[in-house]
Amino acid sequence: MPKIAYKRRQEKGEQKPVRIKIKKDDLVRVIAGKDKGKTGKVLEVNRMTRKVTVDGVQLVKKHTRPNPQKQIKGGIADKPMPMDVSNVMMLTAGGIPTRVGYKLENVGGKVRRTRIARKGGESLEKK
Repeated sequence: MPKIAYKRRQEKGEQKPVRIKIKKDDLVRVIAGKDKGKTGKVLEVNRMTRKVTVDGVQLVKKHTRPNPQKQIKGGIADKPMPMDVSNVMMLTAGGIPTRVGYKLENVGGKVRRTRIARKGGESLEKK
């Protein structure tokens, strides 16, 4: 994104996108808040606001009005809301919560950054 766009965003009060070590479809555990201890899959990551949406966590009731033109049935549905990325922790394949680190690897002559677990050092990349 050009620097001009960043300047316009900063004038409006928005911040630069932040690098977040958790990606979509990762398995995480909530470590703080009303849903502490629950696990779920990451549905969405917002780098601008540092928020993640986790399946089955931070649910709120959403009331919808029926709309026959759009094939929408009315009623009350549960909707997951975003939560701060600092309130979740990545899970390893064994289900152990861990922090995320990086390791540089040479793959085919190119240097790649792969995510590793700080506990145990196993790779967190999906095959």
